[in-house]
Amino acid sequence: MAVRWTATLLCGLLAATLAQATFSAPAVLNLGPDVIKERLTQKLKYHDATAILQQLPLLSAMREESSRGLLSGLKDTIMKHVIWLKVTSAAITQLQIQPSDQDQELVIKIPLDMVAGFNTPLVKTIVEMHMQSEVEARIRVDSEQVGPSALVLSDCFNRQGTLRISLLRKISFWVSPLVDKVTSLLMPTLPKLVKTQLCPVIQAAFKDMFQDFLKLVRVPIPLSPGGLLFDLLSSYIEGDVIQLNLQAKLLDSQSKVTNWLNDSSVSLAMPPLDGAPFSFVMRQDVLNAVVAVLLPPDKLTVLLDYVLPDLAKELKSSIKEISEQAAEKLDGTQLVKFQTRKTPQLLLSQGGAQAAQLIVLDLFPTNTALRPLFTLGIEAKSEAQFYTEGDQLVLSFNDISAERIKLMNSDIKLFNPELLKDIITKILNSALLITENGASLCRLLPSPVSSPGVPFLHLPPPSGPSPNPTSAAQPRPSLEPVPGRRDGPRRAGGTPSIAAAGAIATSPAGVAGENDPKPHVEWVGEYVT
Repeated sequence: MAVRWTATLLCGLLAATLAQATFSAPAVLNLGPDVIKERLTQKLKYHDATAILQQLPLLSAMREESSRGLLSGLKDTIMKHVIWLKVTSAAITQLQIQPSDQDQELVIKIPLDMVAGFNTPLVKTIVEMHMQSEVEARIRVDSEQVGPSALVLSDCFNRQGTLRISLLRKISFWVSPLVDKVTSLLMPTLPKLVKTQLCPVIQAAFKDMFQDFLKLVRVPIPLSPGGLLFDLLSSYIEGDVIQLNLQAKLLDSQSKVTNWLNDSSVSLAMPPLDGAPFSFVMRQDVLNAVVAVLLPPDKLTVLLDYVLPDLAKELKSSIKEISEQAAEKLDGTQLVKFQTRKTPQLLLSQGGAQAAQLIVLDLFPTNTALRPLFTLGIEAKSEAQFYTEGDQLVLSFNDISAERIKLMNSDIKLFNPELLKDIITKILNSALLITENGASLCRLLPSPVSSPGVPFLHLPPPSGPSPNPTSAAQPRPSLEPVPGRRDGPRRAGGTPSIAAAGAIATSPAGVAGENDPKPHVEWVGEYVT
């Protein structure tokens, strides 16, 4: 099974109320139990936890244990018959991540599977015992430290009653009393050794894991120019999920901060992981700030007859219906000049994501004309889509439309600009979209899990009653990408298949106040076979 975090920015667009935990940070990284389990298992291997188990000083610890109590003399006599005792093999099996009954705490159960052997003059072969036990570690939020609250391993112990010892082979009846005594000494000895020898290793492994997560979110995201940088704001534990609340800031090309995207006073609903191993949720204002860096207001001049001759003829025909005299002024060098007044703003809805933009269009009859034939102010909308291209997350605009057109200036008679709506829409799609499409939002960050795989964009269902009773019964919409194409994902029904490289879907995001909706975006990972 595998997963890959193919982008830091988005996987689902959310814009209304969900009855889940709330957040107001610029971004949140949610780490589910699968991610925690995999990363901690890796760190335990890195710190040679099984080697530590094989090196447990069982014999010396048992002899020390036998010297205590009222029957110490008898126990010492028994231990003299044991001339060799050690763990011959050890394994840490599947870790379990569980919620704690304490607030802001997480329980990690670490099963141990060991084989120990001891030698005695009473038999010629080694007596082998199978030992199974379970270590319990508790992770909590340390809110007392200076700076952002971090996660610490607060307790580690061998759970009482989990130690089971059994013989791997049958033994002679005269050796059974010795085995019983050795077992009785192991029962208190092994948990103590685990706490003193293994728990420090678990502590170091968890510390390394947490630092790896922090390094992951602190990787600068190049925006060209400048970049986007996240850092830890606070830590939170919700059930069996670790939530890292992040601050965000925009940097210029000199790595100087140009915009602090601070904590918001508006609480947003946190969508559930819903089976995904992790998710990265980001407020929409952060995404819009990124888009503003990549697509600032700009100007574009198009020699219409040369670049788009068919549309030039259609434009002349449309103008002829308004004024034949004006149409006659148009020659083969007519120019269309676009000026985007503001950067595109994303608008989120149940049906998808749209980008709104203010555009000023000037039509010059010739390339030497000093005054435009007319000037139009256009409120345009287009479908916004995101897809991956190599190691880049790319923003794409499709199907731009002129929602409203206003005549700002006219060198001919006054006319209704709506008469030009169809041809203006065609020109916007053919000329303007080419320059805005393919903007690379960022380089993709590493995955919080180790193996590459297929991610998907996830649509959490709204928790409240649907405004449309029939819509609740419909399958969750998702958008499935078309690998290798630049036209973004295509609409599909249900969860993307294993062949998908990523997807995008929209759903309402929660806000605490009705007067200040602040949607956010979410990237969710999924394990696939």
